[in-house]
Amino acid sequence: MSDERGDGRAGRFGGRIALVTGAGSGIGAAVARRLAEQGAEVFAADVDGTSVAAVAGGLSGAHALTLDVADPAQVDRAFTEATAARGRLDVVVHAAGVDDPAAKEWIAEALLEDRPPEVTARLGDDAWRRVLRVNLDGTFHVLRSALRVMVPRAAGAVVTVGSSSAFDTLAGYPHYAASKAGVHALSQAVAKEAIAFGVRVNTVAPGPTETGMAARTPAVLRRGFAEPRVRPYAAPEEIADIALFLASEDAANLVGAVLLANGGRFTV
Repeated sequence: MSDERGDGRAGRFGGRIALVTGAGSGIGAAVARRLAEQGAEVFAADVDGTSVAAVAGGLSGAHALTLDVADPAQVDRAFTEATAARGRLDVVVHAAGVDDPAAKEWIAEALLEDRPPEVTARLGDDAWRRVLRVNLDGTFHVLRSALRVMVPRAAGAVVTVGSSSAFDTLAGYPHYAASKAGVHALSQAVAKEAIAFGVRVNTVAPGPTETGMAARTPAVLRRGFAEPRVRPYAAPEEIADIALFLASEDAANLVGAVLLANGGRFTV
């Protein structure tokens, strides 16, 4: 990738048009900032319109979109809006996702009482569907819309955000683990299809990262994740840098990769 594009925006992503979901906070916000710093025109999308407006307002040439990725019609509209002015999208980073604070509290209570967690039998249909609807269905909606835009141009890079918990599953957190394992498999299946049309799809799978989700994690769980023999919780910017690598031409030969970014907690 050259350092400068025709519109005068310099940097690794100079002149590129990017859409980032989950950009109102955490990893998504860090990705949006990094892309803007490196020359991209960024469409920052999030279900929290106030937060994403604040993020976009601090970036040169950025645009804020309010978007619930669980709603396919909203996803389609966001992609239509993002492509209307420039006629294309070069980069999509899908960082939107949810956790389950109630299940985390049940796990924490069990740890404090030195007993095994009992979550699955207590898990309601609404809690299960909420996590799957946002994390897995939302990823499908974003991938589908991205391919509809990118395939006709035979170019583009998509990065999804999975989770190390898909491999090292946490007892009592089945819906989150299942949703992120689904994100990995879905992204890899789409990657093998999309590359024939010039579009690359890859995934970054973070371990514990200092985001809003981490802030809602009970202290006893946070201590369990803070293994002293490995790196501490990642900063969102560290995960964003991996996402940008996957989206860049430096990763031109990476297709369907799932890059673990867990500080050495485990390997697969």
